[in-house]
Amino acid sequence: MRMDRRWWRGGVWIAAMVVAGGEAAATEELAAARARLDAYHASDPQPVQRRLHVVCWRARDREFAADYRDRLDRILTHIQGFYASEMQRHGLGPRSIQLDRDPAGRLVIYEVTGESGFADYGVTDGQRIRRECLPVLRAAGINPEQETVMIFTNLADWDPRTKRFRHKSPYYAGGNHLAGTAWQLDSAELDTANLSLQTPLIQDGQYGRISLGKHNSIFIGGIAHELGHALGLPHCREGQDEAAKGTALMGAGNRTYGDELRGEGQGTFLTAAHALRLASHPQFSGFGTGMREDPAGRFVDLSATTVADGRRFVVRGRVLAAIPVYALVAYLDPEGGGDYDARTAVAIPNDAGEFELHCTRLVAGRPATLRIVACHANGAITQIQQAYRVAREGTVDLSSMQLAFELEPFVAAVREGPRVAARARDALPPDSRSREVAANVLAAISGQRERRAAAEVERDCQQLPLSWLQPREARVGWLKPAYDHLPRADPLLRIGERVFSTGLYAHAPALHRYDLTDAGWARLQGSCGLASSRGGSVVFVLRGDGRELYRSPRITSGMVADFNIDLRGVASLELLTEDAGDGNAADWAVWGDPLLYR
Repeated sequence: MRMDRRWWRGGVWIAAMVVAGGEAAATEELAAARARLDAYHASDPQPVQRRLHVVCWRARDREFAADYRDRLDRILTHIQGFYASEMQRHGLGPRSIQLDRDPAGRLVIYEVTGESGFADYGVTDGQRIRRECLPVLRAAGINPEQETVMIFTNLADWDPRTKRFRHKSPYYAGGNHLAGTAWQLDSAELDTANLSLQTPLIQDGQYGRISLGKHNSIFIGGIAHELGHALGLPHCREGQDEAAKGTALMGAGNRTYGDELRGEGQGTFLTAAHALRLASHPQFSGFGTGMREDPAGRFVDLSATTVADGRRFVVRGRVLAAIPVYALVAYLDPEGGGDYDARTAVAIPNDAGEFELHCTRLVAGRPATLRIVACHANGAITQIQQAYRVAREGTVDLSSMQLAFELEPFVAAVREGPRVAARARDALPPDSRSREVAANVLAAISGQRERRAAAEVERDCQQLPLSWLQPREARVGWLKPAYDHLPRADPLLRIGERVFSTGLYAHAPALHRYDLTDAGWARLQGSCGLASSRGGSVVFVLRGDGRELYRSPRITSGMVADFNIDLRGVASLELLTEDAGDGNAADWAVWGDPLLYR
């Protein structure tokens, strides 16, 4: 299902195009995005020579894999052609990565020898290996913090006689339009010439008994996939309408690359969503116009409504920016499975920045996250995310998303100070939950909330947010204790798809202790979890007079645990968050709406 809205601007049709649930966008519609992108570069052309810089690293007691220079040249040239043909198929021109070649046309590869032997390195040593590569890159005049780099390691064992393979190479990547690093392995049997081979069969340490061709599909496809991450692409899967084309590169497409050469499937393709994102990358566009400028993007006038049978929804809004937005990409990511199963939707905004995203193919019975990415013409992105939930019968609950969208002007105003935030709060609907949430945030950040000791609360008060009491002791693992808000640009207390009116910021390890002596409180109810967009893991614990009353399971991003404990006779209440044994990075724990009852 597709809905087109068009405006006549400057002698061309500019479409506000919606592609339902990842439907491959029509060539003429993506051409509108390309026209806006090309116009931006033409207005202030700054051609750049961005290249993919290739490093071959070896452990001190290992040699480089046989014929590595010619093989890697063939492999990367093949991948360059794959990206170019997919971009061309989407109507964006034969844009692709740019390989660094010497005057004779050979791929430039920098050689690095590690400080230690083979036994001393493993999968988790990517950053260590990268540090060993930095001096060689810098000596060649390459700033690794401002370029895209691919590091091949020889942390693999291939026995051509027994046809056995195993590896322990770093195998991941990350980056954006300015810089990125990908780690991959190199091994003598990896060659594009082998992609078509159904025999011989080999024993792969991870994938078992497979053909040499399938082995090459997996690892050459892995190079293309990790390169996508280094260029800034997240995971996603193919849509139903795209299944005939094969498997999405940034889904499981790293395992199907070249399958069609053996008659074993349709192979791998690039989604329209990711073709659009790559179109402005300086490697693909050939332009550096404003590439380091802040696009100052922001979303306004956002709304979310269900349509038809309640199994789909539409997000409408505007995106404003100093650097033009030529496309929007949405990821509909159900909980679990990482983001490999994220569906995509695409929209091209009109000249006023207005857009519609039709979100379909929702996964029943699971909470999910909607991430909306505005693609700026200089290669940068502006991203927001909101949560939603899909019931078992397939109907979608947008209540938290609608609340968050309603609060968006208030959240933006908070950054400008309490006075501006107060005006934004007063503009919210009266007697609404959004106004209640905003009032609590504003009272907290402006210091207007006067917290009292438990014993000072009037006896006829039957219910009270715990965050409105004065703790006897409070400490958190990062920054300072905060109540009814988070100490960051987005102050809302969000856990998964829920927004809470009151609560405690409790970055692990944290302790909040309250004196309840003679206060008469009988119960404490509430929820706990990690603040949205934080990826740590924590355990929540409640103690009364030193006795454990509640212990949550290990909580990770998106999970919410509820508690309801008996406080009768408890004089000292402790709320603790632990780091779940894996360190406290990103452990932005939240006690959501902890309410005391008499």
